[in-house]
Amino acid sequence: MRLDKFLVENGLGSRTEVKQLLKKGLVLVNGRAEKSPKTQIDEAADDIIVSGQKLSYEKFVYYLLNKPQGVISATEDNHHKTVLDLLDATAHQKAVFPVGRLDIDTHGLLLLTNNGKLAHAMLSPKKHVEKIYRAHVAGLMNHEDIERFAAGIELKDFVCQPAQLKILEIDEEKETSLVEIIIAEGKFHQVKRMVAACGKEVTDLERISMGPLCLDTTLALGEWRRLTEEELGALEIFEVEL
Repeated sequence: MRLDKFLVENGLGSRTEVKQLLKKGLVLVNGRAEKSPKTQIDEAADDIIVSGQKLSYEKFVYYLLNKPQGVISATEDNHHKTVLDLLDATAHQKAVFPVGRLDIDTHGLLLLTNNGKLAHAMLSPKKHVEKIYRAHVAGLMNHEDIERFAAGIELKDFVCQPAQLKILEIDEEKETSLVEIIIAEGKFHQVKRMVAACGKEVTDLERISMGPLCLDTTLALGEWRRLTEEELGALEIFEVEL
């Protein structure tokens, strides 16, 4: 790998900015000041130090985001803020993208990575990766709705796979429900449409888990963190390079 590419991917700035670091002799490769951006390095074996800080190479990066409402699950958009706008410079340099999508008015867990094989595995219908949502509903969900979810709700354009509906709270006075919904697919507006098919309306929707990953409740809306070693270990079930 070219030295300037390595530095850019480590978040040290643009190609122009890292060239300035090189010119100033601030980049040491195996103990020797290196000024040429074209220098080829072994990113896995060479010792790279910039301004006294040793750098390590990450092929793949993983971000756990508590997506807020009003932000779209895309890498760029001319009209709305995107989830990528919430992340750091490294995420942009590594060209991360969201694994799946959450509607603009849905909040909660979203994984972003540049590992295309992992994203494909997690989204593959064959893998049946469970996603758990918590929904506030206008209307009283009941046992009949639980049975309809379990049987597979028929919508206009497709029949949903069997899903699990758990009723967490009922407020008969306000005629509202708090429910948890577990699905293994991710069609457009699916959860909202399933609830609507039961004659009720989702007023707030939050994703709290996707496969082995769970929403970090310490993250405020719009905040993110990198995946922990434990979480990365949990992703090994998808049998791809991490």
